[in-house]
Formats: sequence, structure tokens, C-alpha cells
Amino acid sequence: MPEVKSMLREVLPKQGQLCMEDVPTMVLCKPKLLPLKSVTLEKLEKMQKEAQEIIKQQELALRQQQQIEQAE
Repeated sequence: MPEVKSMLREVLPKQGQLCMEDVPTMVLCKPKLLPLKSVTLEKLEKMQKEAQEIIKQQELALRQQQQIEQAE
């Protein structure tokens, strides 16, 4: 690719003072760690797990009752 000459040419003074304008730039801060799960989601998952355990216990009790009835 051929080199393109820029339209603007940099000029530095040979005498006097050189002024430089201070341009504010963005400063990036540390990223904040966010929880992977929200507190509400954790509560809902806990409630769902407890409900599943209760259902399993009820099913187990029902099976045991059916086995007792069949044995009689």
C-alpha cells in the first residue's frame, strides 16, 4: 500500500515557548464484582428445593402406605 502524505504538517517553533493543551481523558476504574445470582433468585431456588424435598417425602410415605396395604 503506498504511503499517503498527510495534509497537515507538524510545526514546532524554533524560539519562544511551546504550548500544549491539556485534554481530559477518561480514567477507567476497577470493575465492580457483581454476584452471579441475585439474593431473590437464591431465595427462590431454596424455596423450590425445599418444596421438592417435601414432595419426595410425601411420595415416599405414600409408597410405604401402599406397600403396607398390599401386604395385608
